[in-house]
Amino acid sequence: MFGKILEQTQKYLEFIAKDDLTEEERNWVVQETVEGFRDNVNPGFLEYRKSMSTNYAAVEWADSGSTFTDIFGREYIDCLGGYGIYNVGHRHPKVVKAVLNQMKRQALHSQELLDPLRAMLAKLVAQITPGDLQYAFFCNSGTEAVEGALKLARLHTGRSTVIATTGAFHGKSLGSLSATSKAVFRKPYLPLVPGVRHVPFNDVDILEKTIASCFWVGEDVAAVLIEPIQGEGGVIVPDDDYFPRVREICDHYGVLLIADEVQTGMGRTGKLFALNHYNVVPDILCLAKAFGGGVMPIGAFVSTEKIWREMMPNPFLHTTTFGGNPIACAAAIAAIHVTFKENLPQQAAEKGSYFLPKLQELMRDYPDVCKEARGKGLLIGMEFNSDEMGYTVATELFDRGVLVAGTLIHAKTIRIEPPLTISYEELDRVLEILRQSIDTVSKKFAG
Repeated sequence: MFGKILEQTQKYLEFIAKDDLTEEERNWVVQETVEGFRDNVNPGFLEYRKSMSTNYAAVEWADSGSTFTDIFGREYIDCLGGYGIYNVGHRHPKVVKAVLNQMKRQALHSQELLDPLRAMLAKLVAQITPGDLQYAFFCNSGTEAVEGALKLARLHTGRSTVIATTGAFHGKSLGSLSATSKAVFRKPYLPLVPGVRHVPFNDVDILEKTIASCFWVGEDVAAVLIEPIQGEGGVIVPDDDYFPRVREICDHYGVLLIADEVQTGMGRTGKLFALNHYNVVPDILCLAKAFGGGVMPIGAFVSTEKIWREMMPNPFLHTTTFGGNPIACAAAIAAIHVTFKENLPQQAAEKGSYFLPKLQELMRDYPDVCKEARGKGLLIGMEFNSDEMGYTVATELFDRGVLVAGTLIHAKTIRIEPPLTISYEELDRVLEILRQSIDTVSKKFAG
């Protein structure tokens, strides 16, 4: 048993160390990967890939900039962006260098002594986040950031009711799943955390009536949890006056506003944070995805000194083993540096303004397939007339070398969420391939 494991792990380690593979080795990797997913991960992923590609067994190998290659060397323009993690691009040299430099000295921390990079990163986060947000807790993912924000809201207010919105996606761990809105993700795990109510997104009248009703019946509201733009909900952009009104309502009732900027943060929408479009400061802000520079997983929830005060007497009320580890913090520090050095929010704004009108014009040429394109910056959604049409377009794109995917809540919508560093030439190429793909789908469904 042990001899077999040693032999197997040695072979895997040798594979990890290789820069190039022979044809035989490539075929072996594909076989190992498919068998592993089928027998040890989840065969459902293989079925999903079959619905999105004529080559379901495509295996990732390397990436750089705005592209990645599969194990046979075929290059793809990445318009999925790892669901929003690659804002600075794939393997940005400064982020990779920061991680490698830190690993030369220490990878993880002792958990007991003070670790300098966590302090330095927290100081940076306090400077770049809006208003008087000052204290940060670092975790490993977006769902953890939301979980922590919900706990902090309960701790500070002494209340338990939370208002979320229909179409929302906040994660799939138990607390964040309670705020996520899609039934297919929720129903298998009911009952979830009690006290979470959902109201329509972009409707301040119902929000205010619901909060008032909760207080009337004694179910006092701790927080309103909202995404500035619903990403998984289909890239739904609210009215310009929505968030200012939400802020006013929260202030009137003494309710905390939690902004889930996991997908919209770090420049994605054309501002460093999407709430900056509306000049609104939340009470708690959640970060993840692109926060780690596309190299390391790291999330955070950030709040004010007043709200954080309840955490201070006992800092062990909320902890995590790997959150805020040195290599993740090194990646986040580098990601912040690159974001400002290369002015990525402005790049997102300018490239979005270039790409979206052209995309909208293209989609208007195919009303039999396309409904509309919408978004802010480089968070863009393409809505089709049916789920099947959307999936077929995604398959055609993949076969032509462009990676996209649907949104988890709104299946008819495909996201365009490339690295913010994508070139204009690559954007033009994406538009060209989109036209070819939609034209093919239009003819398929017409026949």
